[in-house]
Amino acid sequence: MSRAALTASLLLAAWPGVAQPLERWDPGAADCSHHGAPPIELHRIDDRTVILREGLCTTAEAPFMYLLIGRDRALLVDTGDVADPALAPIGRTVLDLLPATGGIRLPLLVAHTHSHLDHRAGDVQFEGLPGVEVVPHELDGLRARLGLSSWPEGAGLIELGDRLVDVLPAPGHSHTDLVFYDRTDRLVLSGDVLMPGRLLLSDATAAVESARRLAAYFEGRPVSLVLGGHVEEDETGALYAWHATYHPRERPLPLTKAQLLALPGLLSGFSGLWMEKDGQVVIHQGRLLGLAGSLVAVLLTAGGWLLWRRLRRPGGWLRVSTRPSPASRAIE
Repeated sequence: MSRAALTASLLLAAWPGVAQPLERWDPGAADCSHHGAPPIELHRIDDRTVILREGLCTTAEAPFMYLLIGRDRALLVDTGDVADPALAPIGRTVLDLLPATGGIRLPLLVAHTHSHLDHRAGDVQFEGLPGVEVVPHELDGLRARLGLSSWPEGAGLIELGDRLVDVLPAPGHSHTDLVFYDRTDRLVLSGDVLMPGRLLLSDATAAVESARRLAAYFEGRPVSLVLGGHVEEDETGALYAWHATYHPRERPLPLTKAQLLALPGLLSGFSGLWMEKDGQVVIHQGRLLGLAGSLVAVLLTAGGWLLWRRLRRPGGWLRVSTRPSPASRAIE
């Protein structure tokens, strides 16, 4: 049995009726109008490490978020896809998880795996709160705050007191990708760089270079779990439809160190639009969007030409007559 299965049996009881192993999360529903699952699901890895997930019927993105609690402060990685606390109270949920002394909660630092909205929409629930700092999601701001002056080389460090978290630049999915390494629990928080789902690339060259740096970094370091930003596959490895709100028989969240070390080889062999290999699906989103745009342009051009031909045909809406008009014949 995996470490996750052994240690994740304790579910924080903020929401009743969701106690289940880490490998199984609420599957959502095809019709969410009568689905009664909580908007945010919680699992403890240990007393100081909590995994949070916004439910599939809260948002089809169903992103994962990670709370690491240290002696002096806590770190929240990502804030999810929902800004409205009435729909997904990520702010209240996380603050209630923080230890308090004399009525004062442990300070909280909020950071992001990358700047896409489905990983930072909940920032608004933390902004301006006492004892809470939100790291900017823009590249210049996060580089300055996390000490990443040599981007994309080098690494930053977040100190939580008795807990150290390395911050590794890994652009490729987006231009702001970060991977977090918790030295205490030996967890790799990989966001959308590596997860059980579609690996979407915006820059394939940057993604390969990032994968090589990550593999070199983790080669000699202990890794217990690799935890990504989403799960998009069932237990057979088949992908769910885009934006599906129902994930029956969803595969487990954790990936392995071996899969992380294999990432450079996987991405190095990718040069097209779509590739499926070794249980991973890689999509070059930039190229795919460019191809879609080109196809739309071709279809619009062809449609315009066909419409013009139709208008000029006899009996069409637009006819150009070559016969003289009655007035011109009278003049003649």
